[in-house]
Amino acid sequence: MRTWRLRSVLRVPHPPAAIFPFFADAANLGELTPPWLSFRIETPTPIAMQVGTLIDYRIGLHGIPLRWRTRISRWQPPHAFADEQLRGPYALWHHTHTFVAVAGGTEIGDEIEMRPRGGPLAGLAMRLFVRRDVERIFRYRTEVMAERFGGRATDASLEWLAG
Repeated sequence: MRTWRLRSVLRVPHPPAAIFPFFADAANLGELTPPWLSFRIETPTPIAMQVGTLIDYRIGLHGIPLRWRTRISRWQPPHAFADEQLRGPYALWHHTHTFVAVAGGTEIGDEIEMRPRGGPLAGLAMRLFVRRDVERIFRYRTEVMAERFGGRATDASLEWLAG
């Protein structure tokens, strides 16, 4: 089955060690999630982040309440971590977060490998609404990160890669 990959990159003027703690606190995920998703964490906080950590959420997608469970599959502070959906709206969702030191700061990267539910209709779902929704979510996320860490959202990149 086909998968889709989205890559988002934002440069900010702080070293990875100064930025990573914000992302290491799962409670901050709500700040990076657009209000229209009605996001809330159900797992009691604080959440000890490490490989194998499970986090349960609720979201509202187009008015439909959904449960989402992710597992931390990679944990390499302050450089990277990854989460994968175990239960939720996608047939496949794997999100890698990277924090690469560059001249003058950090390049914050998000790469998502995904496949909507729908089997043979997944491509149609992508074209009709999933692609647009995911782009909106990551543009919002980039704007919040830029404001919080001093980057410029207008300089960020968001691109779909070959699946």
